[in-house]
Amino acid sequence: MTSRPASDAPGAPAAARPPLVAWLYVPGDRPDRFAKAMAGGADAVILDLEDAVLAPAKDAARRNVAGFLAGLDPADAARRPRVHVRINPPRGEHGARDLDALGALGAAAAPDAVRVPKVEGPADVDPVAERLPAGTEVHCLLESALGVHNAAAIAAHPAVRALALGEADLAAQMRLRGDAAYTWLRAQVVLACAATGLPAPAMAAYTDVADTEGLYASCRAGRDLGMFGRTAIHPRQVEVIRRAFTPDAEEVARAREVAAAAERGAADGTGAIALPDGRFIDAPIVESALRTIALAEHLGARPH
Repeated sequence: MTSRPASDAPGAPAAARPPLVAWLYVPGDRPDRFAKAMAGGADAVILDLEDAVLAPAKDAARRNVAGFLAGLDPADAARRPRVHVRINPPRGEHGARDLDALGALGAAAAPDAVRVPKVEGPADVDPVAERLPAGTEVHCLLESALGVHNAAAIAAHPAVRALALGEADLAAQMRLRGDAAYTWLRAQVVLACAATGLPAPAMAAYTDVADTEGLYASCRAGRDLGMFGRTAIHPRQVEVIRRAFTPDAEEVARAREVAAAAERGAADGTGAIALPDGRFIDAPIVESALRTIALAEHLGARPH
């Protein structure tokens, strides 16, 4: 059974690993697109066996994905995007077959993570965690009102390493319209992740591929709400997502000003530190500034 490492236990900092910013979906029945997706600049490529694949093509898609994973060189893992697989609902026939295929690969060829759709409670995680090779993360997609209602309990499951919303299904169930309608639901997932030490949740895909301005604005709104990163359904969305979640020059300059003031205060033995414009800073503000600087440096020095 996959379990959460101590560094990711509830209440522990969730920033130990480099953050994933852009996650690119590619249909499992389109193996001709796998290599292009891997070279598309995303931090993670999601090989999709669920919504992007029609029922008659499920078995072929599963074989495609298993073959692709088996052909990856483990020595290249640090230089390539992470590879995730979105399986079918695990209690269904196709989901069970997906888990069998991934389990048969063994730890060396298994994906970095499995995205589990339509999770509504901690019990939905058990059949997945019990069958995955050691080291494969479990990422849960909350796609119903019940799933969001149980977000904290799902996040607390020891095998769960990430949560995300499945907004299309939620929109259909709850008759939601417009990006702002998701704000409260997104906040519930952000809170659940923060309370249990999980990374900030990534945003669901923005379905209007041509609307890059709308994508950027939506990403910035999600970032302000405490989310981080986003899935993409087209390579052209990847760079927009990266730009939206990268601290801009003004933010970095402010963060460096705070960090420098904190260093001066520490050297002088001063507890209350004031910036030249009169703003006082304390430990949480300094911590936030240091995170901003580290994130800007990470996103400016990507290995792929």
